[in-house]
Amino acid sequence: MSDPGTATTSARSADGPPLRRTIGRRVLLLFVVGDILGAGIYALTGKVAAEVGGMIWLPFVCAFVLATLTATAYAELVGRFPQAAGAALYANRAFRRPFLTFLVAFAVMMSGITSASAAARAFGGDYLAEFVSVPTLVAAWFFLLLITGVNLLGISESVRVNVVLTIVEATGLLVILAIGAWALLTGEGDPGRAFVLETDGSAWMAVLGATALAFYALLGFEDSVNLAEECHAPRRDFPRALFGGLAVAGLIYVGVAFTSSMLVETDVLAESTGPLLEVVKVAGLTFPPALFAVIALLAVSNTALINMLMASRLVYGMAQERIVPRVLGRVGGRQTPYVAIAFTVVIALTLVATGDLAGLADTTVLLLLLVFATVNVAVLVLRRRPDDGADARDEDPAAGDDAERPTFRAPTWAPVAGAVVSLVLASPLTGRDPAVYVRAGALLAIGVVLYLVNRWAVGRTDRTGREAAAPTSRA
Repeated sequence: MSDPGTATTSARSADGPPLRRTIGRRVLLLFVVGDILGAGIYALTGKVAAEVGGMIWLPFVCAFVLATLTATAYAELVGRFPQAAGAALYANRAFRRPFLTFLVAFAVMMSGITSASAAARAFGGDYLAEFVSVPTLVAAWFFLLLITGVNLLGISESVRVNVVLTIVEATGLLVILAIGAWALLTGEGDPGRAFVLETDGSAWMAVLGATALAFYALLGFEDSVNLAEECHAPRRDFPRALFGGLAVAGLIYVGVAFTSSMLVETDVLAESTGPLLEVVKVAGLTFPPALFAVIALLAVSNTALINMLMASRLVYGMAQERIVPRVLGRVGGRQTPYVAIAFTVVIALTLVATGDLAGLADTTVLLLLLVFATVNVAVLVLRRRPDDGADARDEDPAAGDDAERPTFRAPTWAPVAGAVVSLVLASPLTGRDPAVYVRAGALLAIGVVLYLVNRWAVGRTDRTGREAAAPTSRA
């Protein structure tokens, strides 16, 4: 039975030539920025405000530091393994335990579903209420079914929609930054409020919990490693694009958070599921609230679409590699993995019905924090095997001179700190709702069941095949 860490390599060698290298540094930078920007900042600014008061920007800064620490591990590992398999590949190379590799891949996949579910909850909130009053659950379910329809149409249609939505969501955040700049120039709002830390208990614990929540807004940088095989020079360009993209997104988020706190009372932000709409409504620089609500809804839609695409294709890929039951790899008339899509949307519909926006976002963060801790440890383990990765370089002749360039090496303290901080943020120290751990555990349990059922089915098939091939003895 294959494992996720070898899926990409085996598929590439079995099915034909390598992926075409068409992505340069600028395009890669735009992809990283576009992948990070999304529903998190549009939906969770108010939830962060509920934890820390006016100092909303601080948890975003802390989350940015954590993301940067983990990004150093990804940047180093891409240099050693410039392949489109991400965390599962790194775990497989470092630990060589198929079940652990599977759990990493399944956690990434489930994080995509929980992220899409959180986006669905955000879609059914205050942004939609600007136009129509619909129960949140009904709106969220309708939204997920609509996203599923786009997913079923095909990957090319989905990618075109994604490009348009990425431009729209970036425009919305630039509008907020323009509002903030105008407010500072004209003396509107209360900038001092952005430096007031208000908590019910320990300030340190409140910032820690808010950082875990704000980290949801910075997720997406890790997905860019899956483009490594399609970059002109991944060893040279990827670290620059990754850190540059994180810096751009981080600056935008800090500016948006500061603007929100400066212009809107903390209590109003904390109660809203459309916090940036509250900013637009009180801004001195006039911008139609209804138009901004449309932009926010499209931004939320983009997050859900990206994540459901990723999740369904991961399920399909694992089914093709005989890691989960093969039925999940069936392809329909439009050449889309309709069974995998159905599987992921059923889970998403269930999650939306059983969790709120903050809880689902926090479940996404918890799953990925465990993945990030694994990746940070993996880079340290692989440093003890310097020859591991030579095969990845040798099988990459299209890289040209890039194969000879020195790769990025993270300072040792960075992945160590990244692993420690990831585990701390994943722990109950953050004050995380116990329901989040139960939800994450249940989702991983689904994966364990699929893994065991598939091993049993594959073992039974292999035994049957051996028995049929064995010669029949006669008395």
